[in-house]
Amino acid sequence: MLNNIDITKTSPLWLQEKLSRCDVRSIDPVVDVTNYILLEMGQPMHAYDLDKVNGSIIVRMANQGESLTLLDGQKVELTDETLVIADNEGVLGMAGIMGGADTGVGEGTHNVFLEAAFFNPISIAGKARSYGLHTDASHRFERGVDYDLQRKAMDRATLLLQSIVGGEAGPIVEQVSTEHLPSLTQVVLRKARLESLLAYKIADEKVLDILTRLGLCLVSSDDKSWTFTAPSWRFDVAIEADLVEEVARVYGYNNLPSTNPVASMEIPAKPEIERPLTVLRRHMVSRGYQEAITYSMVEPGLLAKFDDQNKPVKLINPISADMAVMRTSLWPGLVKALQHNQNRQQSRVRLFETGQRFIPSDQGLQQQDVFAGLLYGSKHPESWHGKSEAVDYFDAKGDLESLLQICGQTFSFEAAQHLALHPGQSAAIKFADKTIGYIGAMHPGLLKDLDLQGPVFMFEVDLASISEGVLSAYETLSKFPEMRRDLAIIVDEKISVAKVTQAIELSAGKWLTGVRLFDVYQGQGIENGQKSLALGLTWQHPERTLTDDEVNQWVEQAVEHLSKHLDASLRG
Repeated sequence: MLNNIDITKTSPLWLQEKLSRCDVRSIDPVVDVTNYILLEMGQPMHAYDLDKVNGSIIVRMANQGESLTLLDGQKVELTDETLVIADNEGVLGMAGIMGGADTGVGEGTHNVFLEAAFFNPISIAGKARSYGLHTDASHRFERGVDYDLQRKAMDRATLLLQSIVGGEAGPIVEQVSTEHLPSLTQVVLRKARLESLLAYKIADEKVLDILTRLGLCLVSSDDKSWTFTAPSWRFDVAIEADLVEEVARVYGYNNLPSTNPVASMEIPAKPEIERPLTVLRRHMVSRGYQEAITYSMVEPGLLAKFDDQNKPVKLINPISADMAVMRTSLWPGLVKALQHNQNRQQSRVRLFETGQRFIPSDQGLQQQDVFAGLLYGSKHPESWHGKSEAVDYFDAKGDLESLLQICGQTFSFEAAQHLALHPGQSAAIKFADKTIGYIGAMHPGLLKDLDLQGPVFMFEVDLASISEGVLSAYETLSKFPEMRRDLAIIVDEKISVAKVTQAIELSAGKWLTGVRLFDVYQGQGIENGQKSLALGLTWQHPERTLTDDEVNQWVEQAVEHLSKHLDASLRG
């Protein structure tokens, strides 16, 4: 502190010129000196009018709701995450940012209390911006200040002030929390590593000369490495790469030779069964779809309309209320894109997206890659040729089946219920008896809630299940003729054609090559709750012509199996 100063004196011309050339305005001798110390030594300082300070100086966190009028006249409401300088009655200033107007140095100041502090950059970082402020002190503290500089800065400031405004200097009061201060860092620099990174060998004597002239202290050395201690003002030196950078910088990048890196590279094997995502994307584009990229964060209420099985992960600091949770399905994003298009009079929309959904589980958050699609409007683009016809469930299923066929695996569809899908037009997608996705028409109630024009068809499937195919293998084409039999059976209308086909494939002999459904009939002659299926069965042997007796026997086996397991009967 300084007592009995003459604040009316003017800063010397050399000090005003120094500040002016650094784009700093001269105010009064006390403020000018603190600004000069910041420029000269890199240590922010602040001066208080000692007569306006009540009791002791306290460094603490602000209490929620406390307010402070700053030196620039702005009044701010402090939060409990802000570090402040206070006295026994209230807050004097925001630590490392700006002091308060109530204790600022002015025309009537006779006694000055000087503050020079070290604050951890983490405690200051972002605080000024949170209040809409940007000061030279906060800029410097956020980037780091020498923690061993404060006493030297205080002595220098006191000497300058006494030479300008006079006064008697009081003792320096120093408060130190040793356990929270940084410590001198020892960094090992390996000679081989230095040569490897620079691709050039610099003499050991030259390396030592460069680093010691930069203020680093050599602790120990051997044939393979040096160990240095970084000075307190070089808080940016923490790892070996920092020392390598310093050597290269001082030695001169232009003095280092330019060499091409040499490395042995092995091209990794690419599994033939893998189906790259680019292939799946191109296939959907070829069918008239456009790829969409939507946000991974969605509105909780919208997501609940599509998934009531998984509780989404909430964001601690969401961008907005409609992006508050992580998606558990890609459908909400695609539907938002559809809304956007329909609001702009787009009558035909086909979208697909690949991305992650985030499913909480006992094992933690699962990030699953999925492939989803959505289609709405006419089957074909508007044209003079033919009538405009709206898409239906089978168009969506056909597009998805064409995608699944790329893998060469066997997938099946089974009628199933889903919150977001029409009860009579929805199915689960099965692979190896496991549900890997859903397809169907959007639920009418959901269409109404979202104010969408319909019908809208959607599908979503686990990407991992469709990214691995089967290895292609050559099979000789048979030169012998096919044998065909048509079979008309009556089954319960709830039994799917897939189950009928599967039953025939299990019982109709080894050389069965195809089962095709070519007619479905319900009406006169068929009991209520029943349906007639007409199927074409084809056999072909690779090495000989099949006989009628063999084929007839396989037909009988198939009919018997259908009767036993599906309660089917031949149509008379």
